[in-house]
Amino acid sequence: MDLQKSPEPSAPVAEPTDLRASDADRDRIADILREALAEGRLDADEHAERVDGVYRAKTVGELEPLVRDLPGAHADRPSAASPRPTRPEPGSVPPVPGENLVAVFSSTTRRGRWRVGRRTHAYAVFGSVEIDLSEAIFEYPQVYIKAVSVFGSVDIRVPENISLRGSGGGILGSFEVHAMDAPESDAPVVHVEGAAVLGSIEARPKRGKIIANLEKHLRKHFG
Repeated sequence: MDLQKSPEPSAPVAEPTDLRASDADRDRIADILREALAEGRLDADEHAERVDGVYRAKTVGELEPLVRDLPGAHADRPSAASPRPTRPEPGSVPPVPGENLVAVFSSTTRRGRWRVGRRTHAYAVFGSVEIDLSEAIFEYPQVYIKAVSVFGSVDIRVPENISLRGSGGGILGSFEVHAMDAPESDAPVVHVEGAAVLGSIEARPKRGKIIANLEKHLRKHFG
């Protein structure tokens, strides 16, 4: 008489919400929160609190409540962002800078509500240059910043919802650009190129700062 073995119990299948959150999952939620802040659905404090929750979350289930009450959570999103140019496209920036920022044994700052030209040069020689684009008006889809630092520093800050690209290096110094892609494929792109000699050049997003009503901004300035 043959005895049949009872089937072994199958391993439990993890629910989708129990899956460990990936960097792509966190980036998707952070993009939804940025859009909600730009649209006025969240205030700055709510946005900061939820972003903090994004980077503390360990599972997909912990991420979902952070955007459950926002329309972006229910919209279909592309699986990959449109590629942004790694260097300025030919003809997109003029050969001559519209503005030169120079600091020699001194400091120079450009910040607040100002119109960004297509090409800006920054030179720091035993001094410091600060370029803050977080409240600036972008009238061109591509902006080029050339930075040179000799025993000095050039600090560049940009809104969180634009694209940032960099190319350069340091000679006994540091050149650091925190590259990022904007959620909107037509958002402005800031290209930072340069060299640091016994100095530093850094470009990164300014936390909590975005171009408000970016879609309206794109229609107005970029057609």
